[in-house]
Amino acid sequence: MKQQLKEIILENQQFEPGNIIEREPYKIPIKSGKIISLVGARRSGKTFMLYQLVNQLRKNGVIPEKIVFINFEDERLNLQAADLDLILQAYQELFPEVDLRDAFFFFDEIQNVKGWEKFVRRIYDTKCKNLFITGSNSRLLSTEIATELRGRTVSYSIYPFSFSEFVRAHHGPSNLNTTSNRAGVIHLAEQFLLGGGFPELIAFDHSFKIKVLQEYFNVMIYRDIIERYSIANPEVLKFFIKKIFAAVTGTLSVNKAYNDLKSMGYKISNKYLYEYLEYCNAVFLTQSISRFDYSEIKQAKSDKKVYVIDNGLLTAVDFHISSNRGKLFENMVALELIKLGYQLFYLKNKVECDFIVQEQDSHSFIPIQVAFSLQQHDTRKREISGLINACKKLKLNHGYIITFDEEESLSFNGCSVDVIPFYKTFFRTERLLTNRPLAS
Repeated sequence: MKQQLKEIILENQQFEPGNIIEREPYKIPIKSGKIISLVGARRSGKTFMLYQLVNQLRKNGVIPEKIVFINFEDERLNLQAADLDLILQAYQELFPEVDLRDAFFFFDEIQNVKGWEKFVRRIYDTKCKNLFITGSNSRLLSTEIATELRGRTVSYSIYPFSFSEFVRAHHGPSNLNTTSNRAGVIHLAEQFLLGGGFPELIAFDHSFKIKVLQEYFNVMIYRDIIERYSIANPEVLKFFIKKIFAAVTGTLSVNKAYNDLKSMGYKISNKYLYEYLEYCNAVFLTQSISRFDYSEIKQAKSDKKVYVIDNGLLTAVDFHISSNRGKLFENMVALELIKLGYQLFYLKNKVECDFIVQEQDSHSFIPIQVAFSLQQHDTRKREISGLINACKKLKLNHGYIITFDEEESLSFNGCSVDVIPFYKTFFRTERLLTNRPLAS
């Protein structure tokens, strides 16, 4: 095993990843004195972000011999917690002259080794502060970080490409100043709506993308959920996930799914279905949002609206949704807002507001409706009514309706409404949305 580790360390020191698309929004520091943790969906670009950091180190003059890169999904490795010390032994035997304090350790998908956190803590506390780890399960990593690594880490959630990154990856227009540029960006928004933004699939045609995305989905289900959590009844899990995908952008009724399963002859407590939803969120297959309430307890107990992590994954698994542009569009907007770091809620009483958006560590809110188009009278009336209702409840005088490509400014009952197109809202990584409270 030690010899294999030596070979892997040397291979990775010589590896040239080729052209890497910079993931600008994250701005991850190289020397922070903290363990940097990148957590996100499989194939969302975590490994290439590590390569990006390695490239930065090389540009800064760090020699390859000071870089230790281990991918724990390498089929040559079958490490247990007791074997992890072999990594340090192998490295020090290769490069005895290197002071470990000057080395940089990159551990990709380290969650695959049970008990990894004690090893990482020991390196951090006694050997080296330059540690970078990745994982595909937010629940496992956050639990381990909260116990063994408390106060030692800075975590980043990594998602498939945002729309702005997608445009850049396609070498799209750098501004919206001309009709031609706007048309080009709108065309890319159409592609993003149906194909999503998983980084390694950018250059492929739609039919090939579908096959690969279905494989992503199967790995998430079988490897990340069924195997990881020892699911006793995989058929129930798969049925429930189909229900989640069918209900995307709507409120998910766990009790209805439970009753459907009961009528099919399955004996299972609905508490397991709630756990399954947590697992789907933990492996970044889905993201759930709660109903808005000033009471956190009521928020936690509310029915959830569920969104799939990427539109390409959604269309690859549920073929019927490709024709439902309204659902696809809302799913796309939800994930763009999440990627920007907003916390999302939905508001529902007599009418519904799709999103109440809250900035992290802030008590200010922004109401947002999402509609592919406002051309139909009933749609226009419903979206405006839901937004005005949200403004009143939140004591705000301003809200947004995000459309695919329509734009206008409206005013109703002391509340101004900006109708803004998706491509303008998310063309840059900067936040365009602002909060405007009523004057007291």
